[in-house]
Amino acid sequence: MTAFTNLFVGFIVNLLVAVFIVRYIYYPVKQNKNYVFTFIAFNTAIYFVMSVLTSVELSVGVGFSLFGLFSLLRYRTNPMPTREMTYLFVIIALPVLNSVLITDDAWLSLGLVDAAIVAILYVLERGWGFHYELSQRLVYERIDLIKPDHYDLLLADLRERTGLPIKRFEVSNINFLRDTAEIKIYYDDPQKSGGSFAWLDSDTGGYWDNGRTLSASAD
Repeated sequence: MTAFTNLFVGFIVNLLVAVFIVRYIYYPVKQNKNYVFTFIAFNTAIYFVMSVLTSVELSVGVGFSLFGLFSLLRYRTNPMPTREMTYLFVIIALPVLNSVLITDDAWLSLGLVDAAIVAILYVLERGWGFHYELSQRLVYERIDLIKPDHYDLLLADLRERTGLPIKRFEVSNINFLRDTAEIKIYYDDPQKSGGSFAWLDSDTGGYWDNGRTLSASAD
């Protein structure tokens, strides 16, 4: 095939793989328009940039200068969660690999590499063979229960209020002036009931789907 045909056939293959990853692996877990836009836009732009770099003879200095320019970009929004950052790295690495393999006419290798990436992401997202423990931080006001002797009572109260199968908890930052304490709870990933409400792990940058923070208050 000609270079022009390689360019656009590779673009279609790369885009289809990226859309499959975003739409059928990432999107079903969290429907975030901003990240979907970012993933697809990054993937497309980097594919064409890499295609130019691999098809046109440029000096090594020009190539490094161009990617150095990308490193100056900063998002002025909230920090990206670990999961989204991982997907972004995959989405960026995908067109780099594809453009190089297409230039070398290594179509079989391209297909195997893309299939392997999709398969690994699919398996990891489904959690096959793994048992996950989630965590969440909350503010607790029943300061009278923040004692070692009342561990079972506090655990029962947390389970009743949150409705989660809490296995253990850690108490930190006790504030006697406001009669509150920060508690980190640990629980197994509950079965999703199909609703729009979701508990996400605070350690991985998770947040409430409805935008609220968790706080245990007086009944």
